[in-house]
Amino acid sequence: MGNATCQSVTQCPMQPISFFVLYWLVPEFKGEAMVDTSRSGGTVSIVLRELCRFALYFAVAAAAFSGYYQKWHFAEADVPGDHSRAYPEDIFDGTAYRPYIYRQLLPDLASFADRMASPALKQRFYELETDHDDPLIYAISGSPTVLNQRYTFRYLALYLFTFLGALAAVYSMFLLCGELEIGAAGANFAPVVMMLLLPYVMSEGGYYYDFPELAFMALSSFVILRFRWWWAIPIVALGEWNKESFLFFVFTLYPFLRSRNSRAKSWSAMGAMCLVCGAVYIRFRAEFAHNPGGTVEVWWLEQLRSLIHPAHFLFAWEETYGIPAPKIYTLFPIALLLWACWQGWRYLPLLLRRHAKIAMAVNLPLYFILAFPGELRDLSILYVSFLVIVACLIDAWSGTRTARECG
Repeated sequence: MGNATCQSVTQCPMQPISFFVLYWLVPEFKGEAMVDTSRSGGTVSIVLRELCRFALYFAVAAAAFSGYYQKWHFAEADVPGDHSRAYPEDIFDGTAYRPYIYRQLLPDLASFADRMASPALKQRFYELETDHDDPLIYAISGSPTVLNQRYTFRYLALYLFTFLGALAAVYSMFLLCGELEIGAAGANFAPVVMMLLLPYVMSEGGYYYDFPELAFMALSSFVILRFRWWWAIPIVALGEWNKESFLFFVFTLYPFLRSRNSRAKSWSAMGAMCLVCGAVYIRFRAEFAHNPGGTVEVWWLEQLRSLIHPAHFLFAWEETYGIPAPKIYTLFPIALLLWACWQGWRYLPLLLRRHAKIAMAVNLPLYFILAFPGELRDLSILYVSFLVIVACLIDAWSGTRTARECG
């Protein structure tokens, strides 16, 4: 991943389009994490293998999305997740509270789809979804937003785009693990573990922008490691459009930039990406300057109270995937997570250790100031680090990699 002369097709710098063409046409290009070249068996075998991977990742993304939606929906009224500051009707109309109104990527896509669709098509979808005997998508049929014909099509579009964000997140994590030369077991199954854990991480809240956020984090990391850094600019812009805090994740990309560029060029690249994020944020900040709420929500006093009275963090339960289980921030689950991080740190590649240290330095202070107690999804800047820890642990526990090989 440095500037050395290419030794194989997988090491040569190229444009993203060339990469994905080679990914599908050249078995050797995929590397250990993506295909066993000694048993590739030709194009048909490769296609079938990719179809099997797609089926697995589709099922995992669907399960994770369903687990999230069952708990939180899209924050509409009178359903689980009811949040009066972020009702989807207000998000679509541009009247929701700040900072929720800043997170516009998927609502904008849903509104665009709504504008492009014909009135007859939208009427048909409304009739199908509000059929009490056989609704189009049963999971959303009880939403009051869906029953309002003005928002039905946009809600359906938001539902679809959120799921696609989950599917994109799984594949983005897979690509990143492959680029980091994680073994086949870790690269293929760490994204599965991460996705299935996400609904548990959404213990005090979950939103439609959480899955795309993970996708953009993993994809921007992959693109910087594989291609010229400027190919990451549109991804960074989309990540900021999706959630304004993506700017802080950009700082953690420095080790990835430095692995392929000089120090001066790496700082310049990071500065350029920060400027792009800043420009996107200023655009939405200006547009919604008169909305109620504030630029951020500050919770540090509640964090202090929770530290003084930690009983709530010992035992608390919630339903995830339809099964009651301890909340992720309570004693036993958090002890397991910390133990996994401690075990996995020794396997973590040096590049990821540097990334993780920056991520902790950025994310932990933000969490204790701006996050509601127990809302571990606000530690999302650490997602990439935890993904690679999980991948290396899977490799180590399956016997495919040693600590020296991973680190």
